Amino acid sequence: MYIVKYLFIIFLSGFIISCGSNSGKKKDDFLIKTNTEKGNITNNETLSLSIINKKKHVIDSVVYKINNQTITNNTHLLDFKLGKQTLEATIYFEGDVQTTTTAITILNNVAPKIYKYKIINEYPHDITSYTQGLEFYNGYLYESTGQYKESKLRKLNYKTGEVLKNVDLANDYFGEGLTILNNKVFQLTWKKNIGFVYDVDTLEKMSSFKYGNSKEGWGLCNHNNIIYKSDGSEKIWLLNPETLVEEDYIQVCTNKGLITQINEMEWIEGKIYANRYQKNGVAIINPKNGGVIGVVDFTPLKEQVTQHAKLDVLNGIAYNPQTKTIFVTGKRWDKLFEVEILE
Repeated sequence: MYIVKYLFIIFLSGFIISCGSNSGKKKDDFLIKTNTEKGNITNNETLSLSIINKKKHVIDSVVYKINNQTITNNTHLLDFKLGKQTLEATIYFEGDVQTTTTAITILNNVAPKIYKYKIINEYPHDITSYTQGLEFYNGYLYESTGQYKESKLRKLNYKTGEVLKNVDLANDYFGEGLTILNNKVFQLTWKKNIGFVYDVDTLEKMSSFKYGNSKEGWGLCNHNNIIYKSDGSEKIWLLNPETLVEEDYIQVCTNKGLITQINEMEWIEGKIYANRYQKNGVAIINPKNGGVIGVVDFTPLKEQVTQHAKLDVLNGIAYNPQTKTIFVTGKRWDKLFEVEILE
């Protein structure tokens, strides 16, 4: 028994030494060197790469990847998505292989353009509505509102403000953004990790869906059979319209850094127009890479609505394809503004 125990101890000790040694080659033998500035680089630049070989190993080859996409040294970044990316290097050397990673942030190469606006028309809007989502469909305006015990989904005559159909959410749901696709209304809730699907004509609830990796429910829009979802972070998620699975994402970014708190969104002529929480402006976003290419400051509009204790910020943007104009309102505003964006 003693001999067996002794042999077991020798075997275990050998196993530990063998597993822990890795032939003397540690995982931190290599580091990635880039031409980024504190990890930042703009997308009109070329990414230069090399390996810091701390132990002077004989390197056979190196494979570089950005978010699992193979790249080469001196890769131009114009076609890459913006934001935080994982840069990975797999080093083949002396019959061994090691992988090391580092984070880089790809910034937009131009500053956002500042746009102005002109008011075309003003329409009545329910002063009690804490507007979260706004979208036109077949000439009618659909609105989702927030706040616990106040959240609802509505179909409206936008010219008169008349409520044509109304659905109240349960008291424990805080309504958020909406979008309409394939004769369905998709509506988010804030922190419950659940969204609802309704028939666009009757507003009868058809089903519900859970979120994936997105943190919360904030805003929705759609284009070309893809649903775009914001969650309060810098990310805009791309959802499959049938399964509602989050299949990809972009990160909203300027030439200075990432932009968070992306809220209500609208697809307008190839771009995503997005409110930012607690801001009275709208960001115009390139949906291919997440770059902010423009900003519209709607701050003066807040002074043109009835001032009251519960008045809140601009939120709610919709494009009417029949008039080819943009409509904006705010949380507990008594006006809906039809506007034209100016250079």
